[in-house]
Amino acid sequence: MRIAQLANFVGPASGGMRTALQALGQGYVGAGHRRLLIVPGPADSRITTPLGDVVQFRAPRVGGGYRMIVEPWRVIEVLEGWGPTSLELSDKLTLLPVARWASRNGVGSVLFSHERLDDMLALRTGLDTTAKVSVGLLNRLLVRSVDRIVVTSRYAEDEFRRVAAGADCPIVRIPLGVDLDTFRPHRVEREGELRLVHAGRLSREKSPHLAVATAVELHGRGVPVRLDVYGVGPHRDELVEAAGSAPIRFHGFLDSRTDLSHRLAAADVALSVCPGETFGLAVLEALASGTPVVTADRGGARELVDVVSGAWGRPEPASLADAVLEVADRPVASRRDAARARAERYPWSATVASMLDVHAGVAMRRSRSRARGVMSSRSVSAATSMEPITIAR
Repeated sequence: MRIAQLANFVGPASGGMRTALQALGQGYVGAGHRRLLIVPGPADSRITTPLGDVVQFRAPRVGGGYRMIVEPWRVIEVLEGWGPTSLELSDKLTLLPVARWASRNGVGSVLFSHERLDDMLALRTGLDTTAKVSVGLLNRLLVRSVDRIVVTSRYAEDEFRRVAAGADCPIVRIPLGVDLDTFRPHRVEREGELRLVHAGRLSREKSPHLAVATAVELHGRGVPVRLDVYGVGPHRDELVEAAGSAPIRFHGFLDSRTDLSHRLAAADVALSVCPGETFGLAVLEALASGTPVVTADRGGARELVDVVSGAWGRPEPASLADAVLEVADRPVASRRDAARARAERYPWSATVASMLDVHAGVAMRRSRSRARGVMSSRSVSAATSMEPITIAR
């Protein structure tokens, strides 16, 4: 197969999106398929890598350090020259014209839904009802524009369940994975204080404010606690102010995944508390590093944590602080072993295998549809070119 991955809102520090694109691309190429990656960037470029060609289109910034391709016809020009059998779109907005091009040209299309737009917009704007109505209209368009929609959790699937009824676009649930070799337990010196860690983008829709507020709550209770925050984003200054005098340290973005694993393993509990997270790669990375996770009691991240690998609470500082103390009270060895065992249920190999099945299915479907169209066209052509028959009387 020839799989083209298209993504917006991806950059050097974009976290989960970048990780997923790389892991899937590596799996596709490792299985013997061709792969093309198209992303936005500061300038036009095209390079050949061991994981296939990477095309970058000059794209404007749209806030928070992200860029977005706003000229989909340029993407179509590249695809027409490359000849994909299927597309994998990690974007719900500006790249939809590419999905329509795929439909017209017998190319399969898969929308990889990395975020739940209704809750994400509600978290950003505080306008819950307006966000859900607007996103509902967009989702109706999405299910009619692509051949398959892939979601990563039951929580993410709920966004499409109603609008997909009756549409010829099955919703497929495929969890993401984690690099179990890079993210693994490390020997660390345990300290007297309760060490917490939060890794993620410092943007409101990721709820870092709630993680900081949880640490502030514990500090206010007199618990000897320390929170280490790894990540960058537009709300860092707000978070520093919210931390006040609590022992919370902001370390910025870590480019080394191995270094991040060491930092995660050094903590007693990881906080990944966003109630609108559709999956939670940061959850898996902490679990794989042997660190139990406390998360909100709803959202995709909650589905990754069970009663032995972590805990959950209402998305409120007091409830989450209670969950942290409950996890910290468990024997260290058992909680760390349980965290690692939970992560081992999610290897990237399983995600890649499931995604290849989806790509094969949509490519075959479009190939058959194209073949039927050719046969129908030939039949019409043959019928119109027949000589008239004269019947003797």
